[in-house]
Amino acid sequence: MLTELKNATIVDPLHARRGQRASLFIRDGVFIERPAAEECVDEIIDLDGGLCLAGGIDIHTHIGGGKVNLARLLMPATNGRPPAVWPTGRTGELYNLMGYTTCFEPAMLLSGARHTHLELADTPGLDAGAYVVMGNDDWLLQALARGVEDPLLDCLVGWSLSASHAMAVKVVNAGGIDAFKFGQRALDVDQPHRQWGVTPGEVLRRLAAAVRRVGIVHPLHVHASNLGMPGNVSAALATLQAVDGERIHLTHAQFNAYSAEGPYGMGSGAEALARYVNSHDNVSLDVGQIVFGQTVTISADAAAQYRNSRYARPKRWIVGDIECQAGCGVVPMRYEDSQYVHSLQWTIGLELMLLIEDPWRVFLTTDHPNGGPFTSYPHLLRLLMDRSYRQSMLETIHPQAAQRSLLRELTREYTLEEVAILTRAAPARILGLRDRGSLRPGMVADVAVYRQQGDWQSTFERAAWVFKSGQCLVSDGELQANHCGCQTLAAAAQFDAQRLDYWAEPIAQTLRLPHTALAISPQELADGIRRPLGRGAPHTPHGASAERSHVD
Repeated sequence: MLTELKNATIVDPLHARRGQRASLFIRDGVFIERPAAEECVDEIIDLDGGLCLAGGIDIHTHIGGGKVNLARLLMPATNGRPPAVWPTGRTGELYNLMGYTTCFEPAMLLSGARHTHLELADTPGLDAGAYVVMGNDDWLLQALARGVEDPLLDCLVGWSLSASHAMAVKVVNAGGIDAFKFGQRALDVDQPHRQWGVTPGEVLRRLAAAVRRVGIVHPLHVHASNLGMPGNVSAALATLQAVDGERIHLTHAQFNAYSAEGPYGMGSGAEALARYVNSHDNVSLDVGQIVFGQTVTISADAAAQYRNSRYARPKRWIVGDIECQAGCGVVPMRYEDSQYVHSLQWTIGLELMLLIEDPWRVFLTTDHPNGGPFTSYPHLLRLLMDRSYRQSMLETIHPQAAQRSLLRELTREYTLEEVAILTRAAPARILGLRDRGSLRPGMVADVAVYRQQGDWQSTFERAAWVFKSGQCLVSDGELQANHCGCQTLAAAAQFDAQRLDYWAEPIAQTLRLPHTALAISPQELADGIRRPLGRGAPHTPHGASAERSHVD
């Protein structure tokens, strides 16, 4: 079938006709060049000048896995209030209505990979992937303490990615979660682990290099130590320096950008962190912007969540150990603009977005649901694109936070093209997704079309049309009954499988099960997990598998 999207205003920094009104052509779920004049078009959809962007890509959103389900149980919908974390079906619908078509769960345990993929497969309208968590595994820390050689480390990293069908490697508080189980309440970047003697800096350095050697495009995805603590911007900077120039991605950076100066011994470290990012091309980050209101925080960082439990609102929380690989903490949080610390957090995220110069290396996230729901993205885009609106919001927060904020001085306003970079092109590039993030011929036909409204929040809150692999998911702002089957997105790691015997016994001794039980075979993924779900038949893009897509 040949479809023409007519009168599209192209918003795509990579398209030859960006900024112009033109037609886009789709065949078999993929964008093509303009067909020959004599070729018959099966369907013409007049977009009437609508802003046409590639489907949105969220690189860091907690939408599947054990912690997410605990959050659903702890904070269900009550008394007419929505849940803090939506069920899978509603999650897919809400993302689609905003124009998003690809999402990544950033914290998948090796032992919980099946569960995570089952939930992602049950989330309609989204291609999805996950990052496997490493850096607190007992078998890894012991091996690092013994000075394990690079080829053996590469085998573990590559096998963990392959066995779990992951897109990237995530490190949460390197060594610190494990140290917490041995009585250490914090672990600085250069501080030895009480049991194993290795430092977080060594864990990060070795893993960042291994990620490069096994051929994964996305850099090591790092949740830094001392999360949420006053003065922790120094830990964030030390984390970035620890990898010795290897590529590194600092996630939910707002939660690690606090100075130790100001009221209550806490201020903004955004300027120092942004200055470092601007001068180091090996660094990227997503912000983890907070929005005011009720949410629930979920993290593998049991130490940080144990500290935060005193602030739980309402007063119920969960902290636990997870099979000697990581931890788990679920703590409800209510961010209030009348509180200094919450207001400070709000300003810091925006400061980072506005101070970091390269839109290809900074990403809009709320660390859903930790900073707030992903449905707040349109509101955050308005804050970035409209300085006068930003200034009016600044007047509503705690006066001490507003007075000290750099937002009063920052005049930058994001352009439409920068928004397309921020939410489409840059996420595709940093993840190695060569088939999406753009409207160019040869790309998967993931499209979001917006009618320009009186302000940018109203514009981006609800897409007029959304197409997933050429199939219409949203028409005239309404969800359609037919949801397409989607893909599991996973990276292909290169490693020497013959070295895996080195890791077999330590894993079995720790988990009391063989390492082979952790691996999901391609057949299991295709037949038992990633079945086409939702309402309607699956649609397979040209040249891609409906069950799994390797990317590089």
